[in-house]
Amino acid sequence: MLDRTYLRDNPEAVRDGLEARGADIDLDELLEIDERWRELKARGDELRHERNQVTQQIGELVAEGKQEEKDEAIAQSKELKADIEEVESEATELQDELEERLLEVPQLPHESVPKGVDERHNVEDRRWGFDDLRVDADEITPHYDLGEDLDIIDEARGAKTTGSGFYFLKGDGARLEHALIQFMLDLHREQEYVDVFPPVPVTSESMRGTGQLPKFADDAYRLGGSNEEEYDDDDLWLCPTAEVPVTNMYADEILLKDDLPLKHQAYTPNFRREAGEHGTETRGIVRVHQFNKVELVNFVEPEESYDRLEALLDEAEEVLRQLGLPYRILELCTGDLTFASAKTYDIEVWAPGDDMDDGPEDGGRWLEVSSASNFEEFQARRAGLRYRPERHESAEYLHTLNASGLAIPRVMVAILEYYQNEDGTVEIPEALQPYMGGQEVIKGHEKVGESALGAGERE
Repeated sequence: MLDRTYLRDNPEAVRDGLEARGADIDLDELLEIDERWRELKARGDELRHERNQVTQQIGELVAEGKQEEKDEAIAQSKELKADIEEVESEATELQDELEERLLEVPQLPHESVPKGVDERHNVEDRRWGFDDLRVDADEITPHYDLGEDLDIIDEARGAKTTGSGFYFLKGDGARLEHALIQFMLDLHREQEYVDVFPPVPVTSESMRGTGQLPKFADDAYRLGGSNEEEYDDDDLWLCPTAEVPVTNMYADEILLKDDLPLKHQAYTPNFRREAGEHGTETRGIVRVHQFNKVELVNFVEPEESYDRLEALLDEAEEVLRQLGLPYRILELCTGDLTFASAKTYDIEVWAPGDDMDDGPEDGGRWLEVSSASNFEEFQARRAGLRYRPERHESAEYLHTLNASGLAIPRVMVAILEYYQNEDGTVEIPEALQPYMGGQEVIKGHEKVGESALGAGERE
């Protein structure tokens, strides 16, 4: 949430930032509401002061025995009380309207963010791992076909039990998923992250705190039914990212300078409707409704947050470096920033199985596996996250950052395609082999049931 004082004092800077993002916000109307609210607050203060004076006068008139003047003063006091209640009621309504509108105003981009309308204007910062590729993209079987051949990914049965966008991992596919989760947790623990195992359901207040609500309600799963309905009981959503519960752990609390930087990591399953994405990525596990992810969340002092963003990016990159997977870093332009982010880097791993139009010159395609973002004090204001620079000083809003470390299904896609062998088996990256009992190759499994039989055998 933007600071109302900053918005009031720097309207042109805010206007420029919103324009750079392509945000459709009526800033003038918002400023008019704020001005009217301040006028009402000032008028309320005047009326209270006037009533205090009348109240004091009533006491003096009682002492002097002036009954008629006292009665007139009491009547005036009642009128002033009614005026105060009317002014305060209108001020409260405007305050609520202002708060609701501010929740819909996105973060302003940092001055270093490249200007641009959408993802076409993102800036590639660097690549890693392309000097000596182990595969030729023209000869790779896409992960969805390979996963079916090896019987380690079962989309059909996932759709049967739950619906499209859900899938089963079987045998070595499930073991590879577990291995990736534990490998990432161990690696980030070495980077001084403290483990957190958060609740998966989160409240609407928590979703508002990190910026998922109200803007992204259609992309989340609400427990109990439609997102448009109001509920008096649970008010819970399935976690869309561990960023939500972990950031809100310290909501409405005051941390100390000695606590910072505070670095938490959390593994959770995540649930997203992927609203507006129907018809894309219909095969495979690139775009699904449930996926596992290890999330890195940082709480830092404001003056350190941009140095920490660069360090956070490196910490997430280290996962791909140890797995030996080629990737690139993108700096997102103003028009492609997420709602709450002031600056974001995307990490995109190279998956050679599908030759997409926007893929690299080596063929294949890019898959986003992490966004490392600095939210500055945007989330802190929404969630009430503060710290005390010194024990005797007033509390200030801290800065929050996060990154995925990493989104696991897309890392698995990259492994299945990049480490694919000519015989259709998959070499397990050396860093993961200890987590799979020393296993070096995924050879697949025999299918079960009549679906494993050929047409002639089924007859």
